[in-house]
Amino acid sequence: MLLAENLSRIPHLVHGFGTRDPRDSPTMPLATVRQIHSARVVFAETPGVHGEADALITDRSGFMPGVRTADCVPILIADPHSHAVAAVHAGWRGTAGHIVIKALEEMTNRFGTKPEEIAVAIGPAIGKCCFEVGPEVAVQFGLPPEKHHIDLAQKNLEQLTSAGVRRGLIAVIGRCTRCEPAAFHSFRRDHEQSGRMVSAIGWRE
Repeated sequence: MLLAENLSRIPHLVHGFGTRDPRDSPTMPLATVRQIHSARVVFAETPGVHGEADALITDRSGFMPGVRTADCVPILIADPHSHAVAAVHAGWRGTAGHIVIKALEEMTNRFGTKPEEIAVAIGPAIGKCCFEVGPEVAVQFGLPPEKHHIDLAQKNLEQLTSAGVRRGLIAVIGRCTRCEPAAFHSFRRDHEQSGRMVSAIGWRE
């Protein structure tokens, strides 16, 4: 699994962004959701499937909240002060709906998380180079109703910093899933034949 340097420095934290290598899998039990391209966030108290949503938060140990992606943006968040983590699946709908902000708000409300104290990693996703959208999507981002190339990772980065997350505590992997068929699954490239990659985060204790 791909690791982010900032998250790797946090004691007792386990994390990773999946690739298409089948050996890349989380090292602890997973908590997941049935992803529906929403801006819904759920609290995971145990491993297992926790309904329909696109982000999970927890302050429990011994398992990893995780999301599955194949072009959408996986975002992992750690708050070592409140022992909280989040795994976020941000497609274009989730990004337009500010799902990463909603995950932070849920962490603040439930755990007392302060945005300026967290570390965040934004994983591999389809890049601006390959993500051309039509007018109906462009207007969701406040753009003129015509074709555009959108950088979903950058949009989520901007949302995080606008919420008070320190830029120096955000790692961006910056690799395009569509451009690297040997490394990543991509729905836009492979369509229904595409697999999914698991990105997850959790505490050992």
